[in-house]
Amino acid sequence: MSYRILLASAITGLTLVVTPLAHATSDTELQALRDEIQQIKELYENRLQALEDRLKQAESAPPAADGHAAAPARVSRGNAFNPDISLILSGSYRELSENPEQYRITGFQTPSGTGPGERGLNLSESELVLSASIDPYFYGTAILALTPDDSISMEEAYIQTLALGRGLSVKAGRFYSGIGYLNERHAHTWDFVDNPLAYQAFLGTQFGQDGAQIKWLAPTDAFLEFGAELGRGEAFPGSTRNENGIGAYSLFAHTGGDIGASHSWRGGLSWLNLSPKNREYTDTNLAGAEVTNTFSGDSRLWLADFVWKYAPGGTRTAFTLQGEYFQRDEGGRLTYDTAGAAITDGYSSSQRGAYLQGVYQFLPRWRVGLRGDWLSSGSVDYAANNANLARPDYNPSRYTLLLDYSPSEFSRLRLQLARDESREDAADNQLYLQYIMSLGAHGGHKF
Repeated sequence: MSYRILLASAITGLTLVVTPLAHATSDTELQALRDEIQQIKELYENRLQALEDRLKQAESAPPAADGHAAAPARVSRGNAFNPDISLILSGSYRELSENPEQYRITGFQTPSGTGPGERGLNLSESELVLSASIDPYFYGTAILALTPDDSISMEEAYIQTLALGRGLSVKAGRFYSGIGYLNERHAHTWDFVDNPLAYQAFLGTQFGQDGAQIKWLAPTDAFLEFGAELGRGEAFPGSTRNENGIGAYSLFAHTGGDIGASHSWRGGLSWLNLSPKNREYTDTNLAGAEVTNTFSGDSRLWLADFVWKYAPGGTRTAFTLQGEYFQRDEGGRLTYDTAGAAITDGYSSSQRGAYLQGVYQFLPRWRVGLRGDWLSSGSVDYAANNANLARPDYNPSRYTLLLDYSPSEFSRLRLQLARDESREDAADNQLYLQYIMSLGAHGGHKF
């Protein structure tokens, strides 16, 4: 029941009570009428207060899986123990001028799993999400990845606090890190089919880990958020570890706000520190042979992100400008050709990357977008292994154009064209056709 209905009911009730006042002749009758009026006032004041309390509870609920707003407390007793369930279905057709099995990013320790994917028709990864309030103190989320090779993996599984207050929230379990802008977002929320080159080169597409996160939302008019994370640090650019202690640390801060009625923005700075041990990757030596190397040492990544959104007069048309800058410094020891020569010596590198994209919604269901990706091989020193491995002087890049159509908020069809110059010796012309379908209770996405 809305405030307006409640107030109308109260006024009607008061009118019915007050009307007989004109005919009241005794003090007893007048006092009885006064008592009835007081009871009605108390009744509706209590009901209004209850509605206000429910509204505050809904507004303070934490984000659920993939940054979606958590569902408010359920009213129906029959659904009290049932989680919200959603399923993302996606697939694509890929036409590539270069063999994706030979994909690599020249001058970078490219992790496995990056690249444009297989040619032809493909079922992409599906995503099953379950989330619910556990009790007044905790919220739980599990996100399962159903891969085309018929395997199932736990992409995210975490609990999150509900009642710490003072703008604080804690998350524990497996989750995507809050660094940068795109890292937390699942693939079906990306504006393009794939993540930028910098994410692939520096984070292996996305950085997630088992760990704990704390966030503080400042009580200010402008959006101001600070966060810190501790984790195992096994995902790239880290490595598999079986040790006590912490394997990864990260810090991030985000701020933003509105400018007038049509503009909004968000910016942030992030830092990620890991200590990989025997992180393995394949490379090509100066003789043209493929070798396997390992790196052990320290890896530090800095990120800066910025997003600006413009929606004049509502949602019919809109424009989003988005970009991120990366810088990674690594130092330690590298073992060249672990299966053969096994030469170990010092290693250091300082490399950078960035992307900038703009997406324009020119009609309510149609969007067009353009993205540029750039990487700088920077300075790399293999020490004694400079005699075996080429020191890179090539700067990879990629340019991507998209057109997509969304028949509804639950479905999207996408055409994407790209010229990928990640490999120094081959430019890859790429064509993608993609569909993304959302089934079930799926909340809104983050800004």
